[in-house]
Amino acid sequence: MDVVFQKDYLSDLYYTGKTSDKQHRYQPEVVRKYVRVVGTLEAVGRMEDLFRFNSLNFEALDNDYYSVRIDYHYRLVFQMEAKPREMLLSICKLEDITNHCKA
Repeated sequence: MDVVFQKDYLSDLYYTGKTSDKQHRYQPEVVRKYVRVVGTLEAVGRMEDLFRFNSLNFEALDNDYYSVRIDYHYRLVFQMEAKPREMLLSICKLEDITNHCKA
């Protein structure tokens, strides 16, 4: 899949491992797992391939949003759309890292 970062801090975390945004600072272990999950999203060809990875806990959310697990506390929320004229490849738009344990 082609991965598109919707927010600057997501791109910074992926490429440099840190961000200047004080609101979105995470422990190094969380950042390593985030990079691994984004690499997995890049490696798969289509959404159905994500079901093979049980550790991701891939699930559909409301309004065409999906999420995968980074670790026990954090999930990566994204949107997916099919590329025109290419049925096998999709564009994955990363939206946010959320702490799904908070109410």
